Amino acid sequence: MVVTLKHLCAAGVAALALAACGGSDSGGGAAGKTREVLVVSNNWDGTADFIDTRSYERLLRLDIIPDKDERMAEITRNPLRLALFLGVRQLIGEGHDQFVDDSFTSPDGRYLYVSRPSFADVVAFDLTTRQIVWRTPVEGYRSDHMAISPDGKRLAVSASTSKQVHVIDTATGTIVGSFASGDQPHENNYSKDGSRIFHASIGTVFTPTDAPVFDTTKGERVFEVVDAGTLEVTHKVDIGEKLAEAGYPDMSSAVRPMAIAPDENLFYFQLSFFHGFVEYDLAQDRILRVAQLPNAIPDVPRSQYLLDSAHHGLAMNPQGTKLCVAGTMDDYVAVVSRETFAYKIVANGSKPYWATNSGDGTRCFVSMSGDDAIAVIDYASEQKIASIPVGDHPQRSRVGRVLQSVVDAAASAS
Repeated sequence: MVVTLKHLCAAGVAALALAACGGSDSGGGAAGKTREVLVVSNNWDGTADFIDTRSYERLLRLDIIPDKDERMAEITRNPLRLALFLGVRQLIGEGHDQFVDDSFTSPDGRYLYVSRPSFADVVAFDLTTRQIVWRTPVEGYRSDHMAISPDGKRLAVSASTSKQVHVIDTATGTIVGSFASGDQPHENNYSKDGSRIFHASIGTVFTPTDAPVFDTTKGERVFEVVDAGTLEVTHKVDIGEKLAEAGYPDMSSAVRPMAIAPDENLFYFQLSFFHGFVEYDLAQDRILRVAQLPNAIPDVPRSQYLLDSAHHGLAMNPQGTKLCVAGTMDDYVAVVSRETFAYKIVANGSKPYWATNSGDGTRCFVSMSGDDAIAVIDYASEQKIASIPVGDHPQRSRVGRVLQSVVDAAASAS
C-alpha cells in the first residue's frame, strides 16, 4: 500500500503534513478551491465521468482500472477466483465485467474512492496524479454499494458474497471494522450526524426462481440500523414480515435503494419485483403506506426482471416533499408527492438505474443505463431539463467536489 503525503494531508493525520501541503482548503485559497461535480460510475467501461452540476459539461474522465492487467493476472492464477469472476460477468453484469459500482469524492476534492465489483476491492485515487494510492480487497468475491461518513473519514462498503459490510479508514484504506448483514449486502447510507448506518441486503437476485416470500434460494433479506461507532446492529427488520402484518402479503423482503425523510424516522424502500415503494416508520416499526406506480410491462414474467428489480433508484428532495423514482423495468422516471403519492411520469429512457440529488437539492440525476446518459429532472417543474451523455452503462452517481486545479489540468491536457 502506498500512502502519499497529499493523502496524509487530506486525512488530517498530522499537523506537520498539513502544513507541508499548504494548509486546509476551507480558507478559500486558490490552491484549495473546489468545484461541485456529479461523479458517474460507468460500470462496464471501467471509467468515472466528472460532470459539472450546472453546465453539465464533462470535466474529466478517469480510468478506474489502470491496474487491470495486474488484477487479471491474479484472478487467472486462482481457478476459484476466475470462476467467480466469470460468474459476476454472466449472472450480475449481463455478460459484462463490473469494473465500477460506486464512487465518492473526499470532502476536500483531492481523492476519489471507488468500489470495483469484479475485482472485489475498493481503491482510492489521488485526483491530481490520477494514480491509485491504496487498494483494499474485501472479503469474498465482490464489492458493491458504499456510503461515506459526513466527515469523509469512513467508507461503508458491502462485501456481497461474505454477508458483511466493511468500514474502511479513508486515510489509509485499512478495514477498521465490519458488521454482519443478510445475504448479498447491498444499500448503505450514513445518518446526517454520522452516528448511524442504514443498511439493507437484497438476497440472491440471480436465481431463476422468483417467489418473493417463500423462495429459500434468496436467503436472508433484512433492513438494519447500525451504530456507526460500535458497529453494533441495533435494529434488524424483515420488511416482508412487516408488510404482511400491515395487510400486504406476498411482497418481497428485499430492500433495494432507499430514501430517508429529513427526520430520519420515515424510510421509503424499493423492493424486489415491486413497481413502486413502501413507507416504513422506524420508531413504530411498521409499514404505514404503499405507493403503487404504473407497471408498464404487465406481460413480462417476474423471472425475467433484471436482477429481481422492478424499480431501482430512489431520491427525495431536501424538503421531504417529493421523491424521484427510477422505474428500471418500466423505462420511466416518476416524480411522486410524498404527501399524497400522486405521481407524474417525467421522462422515458432505457433501464433507469439510480437516482441522486444535486448539491442544492433542486434537481434529481437519474442514470439511464441503457442509453449511456444521465437524465436531469427539475423537482419544481417536474420536468426533464437535460440529458448528459456519459460512458457505458452508468450506474451509481454521486455529487461531490473536485479540486479546481484538477479540472484545469484536465482541460489543459485535452
